[in-house]
Amino acid sequence: MKVSDRTFVVSGGSSGLGLATVEDLLSQGAYISILDRSSPPTTISNNSHLKFFKTDITNLSQIESAVKQTVSWTRETKARLGGVINCAGVGTAEKMINVNGELHSLELWNFVLAVNLTGTFNLTRLVLKYLVKVEPEESVDGERGVVIFVSSAAAYEGQTGQTAYSASKGALRSMTLPMAREMARHAIRVVSIAPGPFDSSMTAHFSGRVRKSIENGIYPSRFGQPYEFARTVRWILDCPYVNGETFRLSGGGRLAAKL
Repeated sequence: MKVSDRTFVVSGGSSGLGLATVEDLLSQGAYISILDRSSPPTTISNNSHLKFFKTDITNLSQIESAVKQTVSWTRETKARLGGVINCAGVGTAEKMINVNGELHSLELWNFVLAVNLTGTFNLTRLVLKYLVKVEPEESVDGERGVVIFVSSAAAYEGQTGQTAYSASKGALRSMTLPMAREMARHAIRVVSIAPGPFDSSMTAHFSGRVRKSIENGIYPSRFGQPYEFARTVRWILDCPYVNGETFRLSGGGRLAAKL
């Protein structure tokens, strides 16, 4: 898929893996609509190819408004819609029954699914409403666009305390193939990335001991870097035959039962 002069919606694009993706796509001439609760850094905020919409991914009306404004923007720039990259998410941990005999919080369960799963579902379907009407590319495949989900290594081997988080990320992985099959008639691809431990706000609190235990036995022997995630996104966009799959980005590592 041609990235330059196409518009991509990126949730959670103001920081972490989402920000790295935004920066990489901007460098390739793409137009980006960021949906996030926080503003993007000043290093990119004045870029004419960028729009920011302050959005709570759990608020349906805010998502709908941001998507409509993004579509209006594409009419101004003539950079037609190219897809959605769902980077907004939260990482949490809570045991089903803790040492005090207290049960896993229902509020936390609902919050994690609202952000990671329902928010992703809502943003995707609202973007697809317009993406299915986009003029196909002038290529042999006539591609319209791409949907990218961000799953996790926890979708495969969730750790102790990750019941809610793994449920949300596993659901995204499970959604990928059926949605890809459904959207094929519209020439829209659906792909997921399942990162292992990456340097991000979610892993910033890890102790040196924990980091070392994760890094041992994998190659490269380090946490993933945001630019590596962004390059994976670009590869997915670039390669038309990549569809319906979830790609692990883990350095060959596997999560232990507990840190």
